Amino acid sequence: MASIKIQRRDKTISGEIRLPASKSISNRVLILRELATSPFETENLSIAEDTKLLAGLLEKIKWVSNSPTPIELNCQNAGTVYRFLTAYLANSQGKWILTGSGRMKERPVQNLVKALIDLGADITYKGRTGYPPILIEGKKLAGGKITIDSSVSSQYISALLMIAPTLHGGLEVTLEGHISSEPYIEMTLQLLSHFGIVYQRQGNSIKIAQQQIISRDISIEPDWSSAAFWYEMVALSDNAEIYLDGFIPSALMLASGQMDLLQSGDIPQYSKLQGDSILPGIFKSFGVATKWLDNGLKLFVKKDKVSNFEFDFTNYPDLAQPVIVTCSALNISSRFIGLESLRIKETDRIKALVTELQKCGFNIRTTTQAEIIIQKSRQETFPKKLIKTYGDHRMAMSFAPLALQFDTIEMDDPEIVLKSYPGYWADLKKAGFILNGV
Repeated sequence: MASIKIQRRDKTISGEIRLPASKSISNRVLILRELATSPFETENLSIAEDTKLLAGLLEKIKWVSNSPTPIELNCQNAGTVYRFLTAYLANSQGKWILTGSGRMKERPVQNLVKALIDLGADITYKGRTGYPPILIEGKKLAGGKITIDSSVSSQYISALLMIAPTLHGGLEVTLEGHISSEPYIEMTLQLLSHFGIVYQRQGNSIKIAQQQIISRDISIEPDWSSAAFWYEMVALSDNAEIYLDGFIPSALMLASGQMDLLQSGDIPQYSKLQGDSILPGIFKSFGVATKWLDNGLKLFVKKDKVSNFEFDFTNYPDLAQPVIVTCSALNISSRFIGLESLRIKETDRIKALVTELQKCGFNIRTTTQAEIIIQKSRQETFPKKLIKTYGDHRMAMSFAPLALQFDTIEMDDPEIVLKSYPGYWADLKKAGFILNGV
């Protein structure tokens, strides 16, 4: 397997970066575009592999929906694609075998399948019960009331909410258990609202009546979760001036004059759609200052850093890897909880993080409660070992900034970043990193 060597000659970085569009928003918009009354324009759709995969599968579905035999659709290792298509196909005419990579066949789908079967869906498992692949014999589903365990994945909830307006009689969903990744459910609801859908939410109950999804043009925001790797780089730098183009401050921020995030003591959310926009507040603890410009953000170093840090990632699982790697590199004693959903991502991210950071010499461990603990034990020199990415794009992008501390690191499978941030390595070159292998 190919590898990449990442080098830095100093700890000063600068550059102007245009981040990719949000994959999470883009994938939801693709599903809603299929369900809308007519086509609409989508500006700045993500070019991530996952989004291109979903777009291609949706196009294939249009052409072969009348096949008398089941058509196989391979979602590879794209969890959002698999779960969104499970609900979409269950409510559409056609026969489908929905499958994926070896890792996808280890990622549970039972909660979503059970909820769809409760609505009348015809779905059977082709292998191990509760896991892909599944056979879907699609048909128009009736609406009604369902209860679903929301502690495993918010993607199950989003998949159901997007088809809810098309169900006869609509849908009432009761969320059971501690909700995982709540901001992604809110993202789905806000996007439904953009397309004219009226919903009611009271506590853990969401009601959506049967109604038309109205076609309205939309422009996709830059991806806040991709910004996390640049916040990480600035935190590990002695000097930094990074401009992230395309972020637009909210009307509320403009009205309140809150354009300089240096003065904010809390951890607000700066995007109506993306919960990961809490990044400026988190990384303020690690000495990163953020300032809004006319059409973007300026990140720079502010010397004071905390010596201890705790955070609950229940609502922000995609930020866990860059934050945990940052705390390790900065020698910050830390405790992290709310990591349960990381077990069923592209890899077991808890195990992968702990294994590779221990390989780097950091004092990090996990507990039986899926906590991660970091204790101070600064590693000055990097053992010459290959960092494994485990087929996980966020592992690659979270570990690459360690070149700022260790001068040179090497990792496997550099092409894995295509899944969400195709231009990542090119952007690192812009910021002054030296790369060999891409």
